[in-house]
Amino acid sequence: MSPQPIRVLIVDDSAVIRGLISKSLEQEPEIIVAGTAMNGERALSWMRTNPVDVVILDVEMPVMDGLTALQRIQCDFPDVPVIMASGLTSQGAKTTVKALSLGAVGCVAKPQTASAAESIRVLSRELVMMIKAVAGKRSSTTQAVTPSASLRREAPAASPASTPLFKRNIKFYKQPEVLVIGTSTGGPKALAELMPQIPVDFPMPILIVQHMPPGFTEILASHIQKDSGRITVEAKHDQPLESNKTYVAPGGSHMLIGEKNGQKVTLINQAPPEHFCRPSVNPLFRTAAEHYGSATLAVMLTGMGEDGIEGSHEVARVGGTIIAQDEASSVVWGMPAAVVMAGLADKVLPLSEIAAEIKSHCLVRA
Repeated sequence: MSPQPIRVLIVDDSAVIRGLISKSLEQEPEIIVAGTAMNGERALSWMRTNPVDVVILDVEMPVMDGLTALQRIQCDFPDVPVIMASGLTSQGAKTTVKALSLGAVGCVAKPQTASAAESIRVLSRELVMMIKAVAGKRSSTTQAVTPSASLRREAPAASPASTPLFKRNIKFYKQPEVLVIGTSTGGPKALAELMPQIPVDFPMPILIVQHMPPGFTEILASHIQKDSGRITVEAKHDQPLESNKTYVAPGGSHMLIGEKNGQKVTLINQAPPEHFCRPSVNPLFRTAAEHYGSATLAVMLTGMGEDGIEGSHEVARVGGTIIAQDEASSVVWGMPAAVVMAGLADKVLPLSEIAAEIKSHCLVRA
């Protein structure tokens, strides 16, 4: 018996945009556009009498705007994930980042009607992947993972002569000197929970890659600073790394760690996307491993796909520490699952326990 198609509700005050989004989904047999609505009020009314699995919600609408509608949907239909559709205006970006921090699972840029065919092609790839990922929570088929069976930290019981020298067991790994975080779908809300739990005087730089388009990450940085009280900036090229600051990769660019005049700095470039992503987690994790070695502490949070898996291999290779968010607390268990399934994670934890684990590493002495 074939699975039921994913039922999508499109909410936008523009009939043209509703049509373009519908066209971007119509070739996908696993997805059906179950309905459309021109504002949040009509969407809620429609949802009371029709089943829906995913809502695509406009940010700015008359009658009931996107933020209000999001919060009402979360209250009345808490199991229905919401994807925000945003124009690339400054106000649209601000509202979208706010929506993401409140629990919208992701965002897509609205198609540009001046080049409809190309917009539909790009949107279709991005939106179909996201819809399938977030709808998968309905009846997850992800292979169950027993964390202790997948962690590098766990060594089998055996005699000293036959036991491999797992570095976690003999405790000679270095005190961390940098914290690098990778995340995607569901990331802004996860960061809004995680970052306030990290002390303002946390004694190392924190670098974050969140998959987002240009114009959004500067706003995300300001949200993180407001939530955490820690100085947080959208990273710039050749910016010195300071222990009391948090750096967010700029949307549309990769963020790496480099060295200039003996000082570690952020490097920003336009190299090709990795795993269809720019910024990608890979360049950050790879260069953290290169410049900090076993003093790298890496965290992989919720996100779809496998971005960051190659960089995680590098962190593990040099003896760094990797923490992965668990499946139950992830919006999409893709990026952290890839790390866990590859046996690269030292700990697999619910989001609520990750900050305490991060802080515990600051007490370790070499």
